[in-house]
Amino acid sequence: MSFWSGKRVLVTGGAGFLGSFLVEELIRAGASRSDITVPRSRETDLRTWENCVRSVRDKDLVIHLAASVGGIGFNQENPATLFYDNAIMGIQLMEAARRGGVAKFVQLGTICAYPKHTPVPFREEDLWNGYPEETNAPYGLAKKMLLVQAQAYRQQYGFNAIYLLPVNLYGPRDNFDPRSSHVIPALIKKFVEARESGAAEVTLWGTGRATREFLYVEDAARGIMLAAERYDGPEPVNLGAGFEISIMDLALLIRDLTGFEGEILWDTSKPDGQPRRMLDTSRARDFGFVAGTEFREGLRKTIDWYMENR
Repeated sequence: MSFWSGKRVLVTGGAGFLGSFLVEELIRAGASRSDITVPRSRETDLRTWENCVRSVRDKDLVIHLAASVGGIGFNQENPATLFYDNAIMGIQLMEAARRGGVAKFVQLGTICAYPKHTPVPFREEDLWNGYPEETNAPYGLAKKMLLVQAQAYRQQYGFNAIYLLPVNLYGPRDNFDPRSSHVIPALIKKFVEARESGAAEVTLWGTGRATREFLYVEDAARGIMLAAERYDGPEPVNLGAGFEISIMDLALLIRDLTGFEGEILWDTSKPDGQPRRMLDTSRARDFGFVAGTEFREGLRKTIDWYMENR
């Protein structure tokens, strides 16, 4: 019998970018679609306690993906909203799940919780060795408090809550809204529009020297599913692909894949964000997770999806 057979699962954010792939992954692994509940934010606001209680009722497992997120500009404009929304949703949902007798709670954290100057590769033990990068600290700290909550609930109540730290995600179905998108969809949209308009140049934020690691969304979904099945420890777990690329090299790669032939200019008055990001993924390998999508191929799939669905 599959681990997922007969399990009643709540996936918050299950209609979103990562969540939609996770639901498909769970069904492939043996979960019944009728046993998976995906609340929609317009009908079930998880900032309201009663909605959290109702959502977790009769569930065996909760996977909390729902979040208020955005890129650097969005983070700078909405720090209070990002802190409140992410903290209150997670805190209330975990408490409701504990009171409701849920057997396991999977909390998604964020790479933004790590200190600004974390040694590369980021190890889970480094999580508390400094303050997060300023442009996304309110979001990162709100999510980080859910790790504290999970560990405290395990200690006091024996509640099986685990905490996963995915690196920057990308892939089909991503958010391409320039007001709130992350770097890969933002670059794809910019270069495609510049090519189509015949623009001679594209201006990007920062210096291009910052580095990032990216995890293909389907790999991330598989990692979450494996952790839900196989990991029951108190310590946080990184989910990543194990490489880093500079924003400048990323921009050049996406420029080539989208067919834009103009110049790239860098607006150095804008922030780079965290200087470097790359994860140590050895803890995730212990329960069988290794990312399998080659980066260039993942970008190509993302660009193809955008061209077909914009």
